[in-house]
Amino acid sequence: MKSVRPKKFLGQHFLKDLQIASDIADTVDTCPELPILEVGPGMGVLTQFLVRKGRPLKVVELDFESVAYLHNNFAELGDNIIEQDFLQMDLSKLFDGKPFVLTGNYPYNISSQIFFKMLDNKDLIPCCTGMIQKEVAERIAASPGNKTYGILSVLIQAWYKVEYLFTVHEHVFNPPPKVKSAVIRMTRNDTTHLGCNEKLFKQIVKTTFNQRRKTLRNSISTILDKSHPLCADTIFNKRPEQLSVQDFISLTNRVEEALVSIDNQQLIINN
Repeated sequence: MKSVRPKKFLGQHFLKDLQIASDIADTVDTCPELPILEVGPGMGVLTQFLVRKGRPLKVVELDFESVAYLHNNFAELGDNIIEQDFLQMDLSKLFDGKPFVLTGNYPYNISSQIFFKMLDNKDLIPCCTGMIQKEVAERIAASPGNKTYGILSVLIQAWYKVEYLFTVHEHVFNPPPKVKSAVIRMTRNDTTHLGCNEKLFKQIVKTTFNQRRKTLRNSISTILDKSHPLCADTIFNKRPEQLSVQDFISLTNRVEEALVSIDNQQLIINN
C-alpha cells in the first residue's frame, strides 16, 4: 500500500512527516493483543500505519469528505469506517463489549471531551494514546504544585498512568498550526475503586479547580459551608493545585462524612 500524503482540505492541518505518524501508531503496541479504535482519521495519515498492525481496527470520522476518502483508499476497512460523532457513540457495542485501545490525532477543540468520555468508559479502554495540543498534554501529565495541574490531571491520573512521550513541532504540518502538539499515552493503573464517593470526588475536583485562585475553604463552599467545623482544618488553607489525587480522595471522604452528619442532624430536627 502506498503512503498516504493527502491533499489539504480548507481549515485542516495535515501531518506531513510520515515517520512521526508511524511513531504515533507504534504507541498502541503497549497493548498488543487488543483491537484499536482510531478517532478522527481524516485522510488516513495515521490509519495507514495502524492497518499494518494486523489487529482489528475501526475508525470513526464525522467529516463526510474524509469518510469518502477513507472508503476509496482503505477498502480493506469496509464497514469498519464509521461515519459518526465519537462523543455520541455507545462504546460498549464497538468490539462486542471487549476492551480496546483508543488512539488518534485528536481534534484539538474536543480533546478534553474525548478524554472525559474515555474516563466514563475506563473499563473498556485500558490504553489511550495519540496526539493532542501540547498545552493539554502538559496539563494531563502535570504534577501537584504545577500551574498546569488541574481537573484533567487529577481525574485522569486517578485511573491512568500518564506518559508525555514527545513533542511535535509546527513545521511537520501543512499548513503549520499556531501551536505545538504532543503525543501521550495513558495506561490504566491498578485502581478498581477510589475508596471514596466517586461522584462527589469528581464534583469536588471540578468545583475547586473552577475557582483555583481561591483557597479550598472558599471554593468548596457551594458543597460544604465554610462555617462547618471541618473547614477549620489546615488543608482548607490550600489551593487545589497543592493536592495530590490521594489528597482529593481523603478530602472527599471527610467532606462526605460532614455532609452525612448535617443530613442526620436535619432529620433529627425535622422529627
